[in-house]
Amino acid sequence: MRPLHPPGPERSAEWRRRFGDEARAERPDLSALCLLVGAQADGELDEAGMDAAQIELDRRAGELPFRPGGPRSWATALAEHLGDRCGFRGTPGDYQRLDSSLLHEVLRRRRGLPILLSVVWMEVARRAGAPVYGVALPGHFVVGFGPPEQQVLVDPFDGGRVLTGTDAELLVAGATGAPLDPSMLSPADPLDVVLRILNNIRAWAAARPERSDVALWAVELSLLLPSHPARLRYDRAQLLVERGDFLTGALELDAYAEVVAAVDEPAADRVRRQARAARAMLN
Repeated sequence: MRPLHPPGPERSAEWRRRFGDEARAERPDLSALCLLVGAQADGELDEAGMDAAQIELDRRAGELPFRPGGPRSWATALAEHLGDRCGFRGTPGDYQRLDSSLLHEVLRRRRGLPILLSVVWMEVARRAGAPVYGVALPGHFVVGFGPPEQQVLVDPFDGGRVLTGTDAELLVAGATGAPLDPSMLSPADPLDVVLRILNNIRAWAAARPERSDVALWAVELSLLLPSHPARLRYDRAQLLVERGDFLTGALELDAYAEVVAAVDEPAADRVRRQARAARAMLN
Protein backbone atom coordinates (compact mmCIF):
# COMPACT_ATOMS: atom_id res chain seq x y z
CA MET A 1 0.00 0.00 0.00
CA ARG A 2 1.35 3.42 -0.96
CA PRO A 3 1.93 5.52 2.19
CA LEU A 4 -0.30 8.59 2.34
CA HIS A 5 1.22 11.84 3.53
CA PRO A 6 -0.99 14.90 4.13
CA PRO A 7 -0.35 18.17 2.27
CA GLY A 8 1.43 21.11 3.85
CA PRO A 9 -0.48 23.75 5.84
CA GLU A 10 -0.99 26.18 2.95
CA ARG A 11 -2.22 23.55 0.50
CA SER A 12 -4.40 22.00 3.22
CA ALA A 13 -6.01 25.38 3.94
CA GLU A 14 -6.74 25.86 0.23
CA TRP A 15 -8.43 22.44 -0.04
CA ARG A 16 -10.53 23.21 3.03
CA ARG A 17 -11.61 26.54 1.59
CA ARG A 18 -12.66 24.86 -1.63
CA PHE A 19 -14.41 22.07 0.28
CA GLY A 20 -16.42 24.63 2.26
CA ASP A 21 -17.33 26.55 -0.90
CA GLU A 22 -18.48 23.40 -2.68
CA ALA A 23 -20.47 22.22 0.35
CA ARG A 24 -22.37 25.52 0.40
CA ALA A 25 -23.05 25.53 -3.35
CA GLU A 26 -26.65 25.39 -4.54
CA ARG A 27 -26.03 21.90 -5.96
CA PRO A 28 -22.93 20.41 -4.30
CA ASP A 29 -20.86 18.16 -6.54
CA LEU A 30 -20.45 14.82 -4.75
CA SER A 31 -17.39 13.69 -6.71
CA ALA A 32 -15.64 17.04 -6.20
CA LEU A 33 -16.27 16.92 -2.45
CA CYS A 34 -14.97 13.35 -2.25
CA LEU A 35 -11.83 14.29 -4.16
CA LEU A 36 -11.22 17.24 -1.84
CA VAL A 37 -11.47 14.82 1.09
CA GLY A 38 -8.84 12.75 -0.67
CA ALA A 39 -6.61 15.79 -1.12
CA GLN A 40 -6.59 16.32 2.66
CA ALA A 41 -5.30 12.80 3.16
CA ASP A 42 -2.90 12.54 0.24
CA GLY A 43 -0.44 15.34 -0.43
CA GLU A 44 0.33 13.82 -3.85
CA LEU A 45 -3.21 14.48 -5.09
CA ASP A 46 -3.12 17.80 -6.92
CA GLU A 47 -5.41 19.65 -9.30
CA ALA A 48 -4.29 17.51 -12.23
CA GLY A 49 -4.99 14.34 -10.25
CA MET A 50 -8.50 15.48 -9.38
CA ASP A 51 -9.16 16.38 -13.01
CA ALA A 52 -7.91 12.93 -14.05
CA ALA A 53 -10.35 11.27 -11.62
CA GLN A 54 -13.26 13.27 -13.02
CA ILE A 55 -12.18 12.36 -16.56
CA GLU A 56 -12.10 8.68 -15.62
CA LEU A 57 -15.66 8.88 -14.31
CA ASP A 58 -16.68 10.55 -17.58
CA ARG A 59 -14.90 7.83 -19.57
CA ARG A 60 -16.57 5.01 -17.63
CA ALA A 61 -19.95 6.62 -18.26
CA GLY A 62 -19.19 6.89 -21.98
CA GLU A 63 -18.53 3.14 -22.12
CA LEU A 64 -22.07 2.29 -20.97
CA PRO A 65 -24.79 1.34 -23.45
CA PHE A 66 -26.87 4.36 -24.47
CA ARG A 67 -29.89 4.57 -22.12
CA PRO A 68 -30.39 0.82 -21.65
CA GLY A 69 -34.00 1.10 -20.41
CA GLY A 70 -35.76 1.00 -17.03
CA PRO A 71 -34.26 0.85 -13.53
CA ARG A 72 -33.40 -2.85 -13.67
CA SER A 73 -31.76 -2.49 -17.08
CA TRP A 74 -29.65 0.39 -15.75
CA ALA A 75 -28.69 -1.66 -12.68
CA THR A 76 -27.70 -4.62 -14.83
CA ALA A 77 -25.71 -2.46 -17.25
CA LEU A 78 -23.74 -0.86 -14.39
CA ALA A 79 -23.08 -4.22 -12.75
CA GLU A 80 -21.82 -5.74 -16.01
CA HIS A 81 -19.62 -2.74 -16.78
CA LEU A 82 -18.24 -1.62 -13.42
CA GLY A 83 -18.51 -4.88 -11.50
CA ASP A 84 -17.72 -7.53 -14.12
CA ARG A 85 -15.59 -5.81 -16.78
CA CYS A 86 -13.84 -3.18 -14.65
CA GLY A 87 -13.63 -5.23 -11.45
CA PHE A 88 -14.90 -2.64 -8.94
CA ARG A 89 -15.90 -4.42 -5.72
CA GLY A 90 -14.95 -4.68 -2.06
CA THR A 91 -13.28 -7.17 0.26
CA PRO A 92 -13.24 -7.45 4.09
CA GLY A 93 -9.66 -6.16 4.12
CA ASP A 94 -10.77 -2.85 2.61
CA TYR A 95 -12.25 -1.84 5.96
CA GLN A 96 -8.72 -1.66 7.40
CA ARG A 97 -7.40 0.81 4.81
CA LEU A 98 -7.68 4.59 4.81
CA ASP A 99 -7.43 4.66 1.02
CA SER A 100 -10.69 2.69 0.86
CA SER A 101 -12.40 5.96 1.82
CA LEU A 102 -10.63 8.12 -0.79
CA LEU A 103 -12.27 8.38 -4.21
CA HIS A 104 -9.10 8.80 -6.26
CA GLU A 105 -7.58 5.71 -4.64
CA VAL A 106 -10.78 3.69 -5.08
CA LEU A 107 -10.70 4.55 -8.79
CA ARG A 108 -7.06 3.46 -8.97
CA ARG A 109 -7.38 0.24 -6.95
CA ARG A 110 -10.99 -0.59 -7.93
CA ARG A 111 -11.50 -1.51 -4.29
CA GLY A 112 -13.08 0.42 -1.45
CA LEU A 113 -15.75 0.68 1.21
CA PRO A 114 -19.41 0.24 0.20
CA ILE A 115 -20.09 3.97 0.28
CA LEU A 116 -17.11 4.91 -1.92
CA LEU A 117 -17.89 2.17 -4.43
CA SER A 118 -21.46 3.50 -4.38
CA VAL A 119 -20.12 6.97 -5.19
CA VAL A 120 -18.37 5.48 -8.24
CA TRP A 121 -21.61 3.76 -9.31
CA MET A 122 -23.67 6.94 -8.76
CA GLU A 123 -21.28 9.29 -10.52
CA VAL A 124 -20.82 7.04 -13.55
CA ALA A 125 -24.56 6.33 -13.79
CA ARG A 126 -25.49 9.99 -13.33
CA ARG A 127 -23.18 11.05 -16.13
CA ALA A 128 -24.81 8.43 -18.37
CA GLY A 129 -28.30 9.75 -17.61
CA ALA A 130 -29.52 7.07 -15.20
CA PRO A 131 -32.17 7.72 -12.49
CA VAL A 132 -29.67 6.94 -9.71
CA TYR A 133 -29.16 7.88 -6.06
CA GLY A 134 -27.50 6.60 -2.91
CA VAL A 135 -29.42 4.67 -0.26
CA ALA A 136 -27.95 4.93 3.23
CA LEU A 137 -28.97 1.64 4.79
CA PRO A 138 -27.72 1.31 8.37
CA GLY A 139 -24.25 -0.20 8.26
CA HIS A 140 -24.13 -0.73 4.50
CA PHE A 141 -24.49 1.89 1.77
CA VAL A 142 -26.09 0.79 -1.51
CA VAL A 143 -27.35 2.38 -4.72
CA GLY A 144 -30.92 2.80 -5.94
CA PHE A 145 -32.31 3.17 -9.44
CA GLY A 146 -35.75 4.46 -10.38
CA PRO A 147 -38.75 5.88 -8.50
CA PRO A 148 -39.99 4.28 -5.22
CA GLU A 149 -42.63 2.13 -6.93
CA GLN A 150 -40.01 0.69 -9.31
CA GLN A 151 -36.91 0.96 -7.13
CA VAL A 152 -34.06 -1.43 -7.84
CA LEU A 153 -31.25 -1.67 -5.28
CA VAL A 154 -27.72 -2.82 -6.03
CA ASP A 155 -24.73 -3.53 -3.81
CA PRO A 156 -21.52 -2.14 -5.40
CA PHE A 157 -19.45 -3.78 -2.65
CA ASP A 158 -20.64 -7.09 -4.11
CA GLY A 159 -19.89 -6.08 -7.70
CA GLY A 160 -23.30 -4.47 -8.26
CA ARG A 161 -25.45 -7.46 -7.27
CA VAL A 162 -29.15 -6.64 -7.55
CA LEU A 163 -30.76 -6.91 -4.10
CA THR A 164 -34.13 -8.46 -3.41
CA GLY A 165 -36.37 -7.09 -0.67
CA THR A 166 -35.19 -9.92 1.57
CA ASP A 167 -31.55 -9.03 0.89
CA ALA A 168 -32.14 -5.44 2.05
CA GLU A 169 -34.00 -6.63 5.13
CA LEU A 170 -31.12 -8.94 6.04
CA LEU A 171 -28.57 -6.13 5.62
CA VAL A 172 -30.53 -3.88 7.99
CA ALA A 173 -31.22 -6.66 10.48
CA GLY A 174 -27.54 -7.59 10.51
CA ALA A 175 -26.52 -3.99 11.23
CA THR A 176 -29.24 -2.97 13.70
CA GLY A 177 -31.22 -6.05 14.73
CA ALA A 178 -34.32 -4.11 13.68
CA PRO A 179 -36.62 -4.52 10.69
CA LEU A 180 -36.25 -2.51 7.50
CA ASP A 181 -38.20 0.75 7.62
CA PRO A 182 -39.37 2.14 4.25
CA SER A 183 -37.80 5.52 5.12
CA MET A 184 -34.38 3.83 4.94
CA LEU A 185 -34.85 3.42 1.19
CA SER A 186 -35.11 7.17 0.50
CA PRO A 187 -32.43 8.88 -1.63
CA ALA A 188 -29.48 10.10 0.43
CA ASP A 189 -28.54 13.78 0.25
CA PRO A 190 -25.03 14.28 -1.19
CA LEU A 191 -23.87 16.18 1.88
CA ASP A 192 -25.11 13.36 4.13
CA VAL A 193 -23.07 10.97 1.98
CA VAL A 194 -19.96 13.10 2.52
CA LEU A 195 -20.58 13.30 6.28
CA ARG A 196 -20.90 9.51 6.42
CA ILE A 197 -17.61 9.15 4.52
CA LEU A 198 -15.91 11.48 6.99
CA ASN A 199 -17.40 9.52 9.90
CA ASN A 200 -15.88 6.36 8.43
CA ILE A 201 -12.49 8.08 8.24
CA ARG A 202 -12.81 9.20 11.85
CA ALA A 203 -13.69 5.65 12.90
CA TRP A 204 -10.60 4.37 11.07
CA ALA A 205 -8.43 6.92 12.88
CA ALA A 206 -10.05 6.27 16.28
CA ALA A 207 -8.75 2.69 16.11
CA ARG A 208 -5.25 4.08 15.50
CA PRO A 209 -4.42 6.70 18.18
CA GLU A 210 -1.19 7.55 16.38
CA ARG A 211 -3.30 8.90 13.49
CA SER A 212 -5.14 11.58 15.43
CA ASP A 213 -4.05 13.95 12.65
CA VAL A 214 -6.44 12.14 10.33
CA ALA A 215 -9.25 12.30 12.87
CA LEU A 216 -8.67 16.05 13.27
CA TRP A 217 -8.87 16.98 9.59
CA ALA A 218 -11.88 14.70 9.14
CA VAL A 219 -13.80 16.40 11.93
CA GLU A 220 -12.75 19.84 10.68
CA LEU A 221 -14.09 19.06 7.20
CA SER A 222 -17.30 17.79 8.79
CA LEU A 223 -17.69 21.13 10.57
CA LEU A 224 -17.57 22.89 7.19
CA LEU A 225 -20.76 21.13 6.08
CA PRO A 226 -23.81 23.41 6.38
CA SER A 227 -25.62 20.88 8.57
CA HIS A 228 -23.63 18.83 11.08
CA PRO A 229 -24.02 17.46 14.62
CA ALA A 230 -23.16 20.06 17.25
CA ARG A 231 -21.15 17.45 19.11
CA LEU A 232 -18.48 17.63 16.42
CA ARG A 233 -17.24 20.81 18.11
CA TYR A 234 -16.69 18.82 21.29
CA ASP A 235 -14.93 16.06 19.36
CA ARG A 236 -12.60 18.61 17.76
CA ALA A 237 -11.80 20.14 21.15
CA GLN A 238 -10.94 16.74 22.60
CA LEU A 239 -8.66 15.96 19.67
CA LEU A 240 -6.85 19.26 20.10
CA VAL A 241 -6.23 18.49 23.77
CA GLU A 242 -5.07 14.96 22.94
CA ARG A 243 -2.62 16.41 20.41
CA GLY A 244 -1.19 18.83 22.98
CA ASP A 245 -2.93 22.03 21.87
CA PHE A 246 -4.31 22.55 25.37
CA LEU A 247 -5.21 26.23 25.12
CA THR A 248 -7.12 26.01 21.84
CA GLY A 249 -8.81 22.83 23.01
CA ALA A 250 -9.87 24.52 26.27
CA LEU A 251 -11.31 27.49 24.38
CA GLU A 252 -13.26 25.12 22.14
CA LEU A 253 -14.57 23.23 25.17
CA ASP A 254 -15.75 26.47 26.77
CA ALA A 255 -17.52 27.47 23.54
CA TYR A 256 -19.22 24.10 23.32
CA ALA A 257 -20.28 24.35 26.98
CA GLU A 258 -22.10 27.59 26.20
CA VAL A 259 -24.06 25.83 23.47
CA VAL A 260 -24.92 22.86 25.71
CA ALA A 261 -25.89 25.03 28.69
CA ALA A 262 -29.11 26.07 26.96
CA VAL A 263 -30.44 22.50 27.13
CA ASP A 264 -28.34 20.61 29.71
CA GLU A 265 -26.58 22.63 32.41
CA PRO A 266 -25.04 19.61 34.23
CA ALA A 267 -23.48 18.46 30.96
CA ALA A 268 -22.18 21.98 30.35
CA ASP A 269 -20.55 21.96 33.79
CA ARG A 270 -18.78 18.70 32.98
CA VAL A 271 -17.41 20.20 29.77
CA ARG A 272 -16.24 23.33 31.64
CA ARG A 273 -14.36 21.09 34.08
CA GLN A 274 -12.67 19.42 31.13
CA ALA A 275 -11.66 22.86 29.86
CA ARG A 276 -10.12 23.74 33.24
CA ALA A 277 -8.25 20.43 33.26
CA ALA A 278 -6.89 21.16 29.78
CA ARG A 279 -5.62 24.58 30.90
CA ALA A 280 -3.99 22.99 33.94
CA MET A 281 -1.83 20.94 31.59
CA LEU A 282 -0.17 24.18 30.50
CA ASN A 283 1.44 24.66 33.93
